[in-house]
Amino acid sequence: MVVYGMQLPVQSQSAIYAEPWEADAGPVDLLAVARAADAHGFDYIAGCDHVAIPRRLAGPMSTVWYDPVATLSFLAAATERVRLLSHVAVVGLRHPLVTAKAYATLDHLSGGRLVLGVGAGHVREEFEAVGADFERRGAVLDETLDALRAALGTEEYPEHVGERFAFKDLGQRPRPAQERVPLWVGGSSPAAVRRAALKGDGWLPQGDPREKLPEQIRRLLRLRAEAGIGEPLTVGAIVEPLYVGSPGWDVGRRTLSGPPEELAASLRAYGEMGVHQIQVRFRSRSRTELVDQMAAFGSEVAPHL
Repeated sequence: MVVYGMQLPVQSQSAIYAEPWEADAGPVDLLAVARAADAHGFDYIAGCDHVAIPRRLAGPMSTVWYDPVATLSFLAAATERVRLLSHVAVVGLRHPLVTAKAYATLDHLSGGRLVLGVGAGHVREEFEAVGADFERRGAVLDETLDALRAALGTEEYPEHVGERFAFKDLGQRPRPAQERVPLWVGGSSPAAVRRAALKGDGWLPQGDPREKLPEQIRRLLRLRAEAGIGEPLTVGAIVEPLYVGSPGWDVGRRTLSGPPEELAASLRAYGEMGVHQIQVRFRSRSRTELVDQMAAFGSEVAPHL
């Protein structure tokens, strides 16, 4: 069975996907959506990560990007079951011990509901502003994953020695509630797919249309097998925008809409190609309509997945 999660509205407002109503929304709306996800069987809710957006990108990206640790911690206290995913944390902007401190605390406070999704990042000015290495961000991310694996483990005094980072005899508590915090790697470039295969517990593709996913998944699993890694890998997909039922308004030509059974039949194709979790997004004109869509999906579509 394929599980389903969603990126939270409001907390990131790129022009690519934000709905007009989100511009005037805030914490109350985030709480309502998170509670709806908790109630309607969503596997996770997710938040994005950007420290600062340069003026040249503010039009398409906006400057609204809530901090993921603060946001997910806020919502952890209002939910009981749903997992908390960073999709994705640009961990190269921070020292691994700083990242580990924040996310270990989140996992501890939430009772073990963290999934740490990570990515390389793409905004040069953001890296330059904090003194991070933009040109070698892929190599930095590779080592950061190793350092985070140690720092988010069970040891109070984790150890890592690498080209860029080294630490030992430095204690961090509280420890994560989970013995192994899942690390999901985001991105669809060849380097990102390789990174997910060799270093991740999951893969978060970024914008791959469904017709391109089977080949990506085959490469992902081949690389993992060739490396002799036997642990299971959670393969994800971001699906087309959805609207359960007949919208009665223009939801865009790419949006999948219609009766629940038809939507489920279309989405089952992801499971057939080897996807384990789908990230869904619903077209909506208000928070109320979004929550209604989430409820309809959970009760009428999800049982058929």
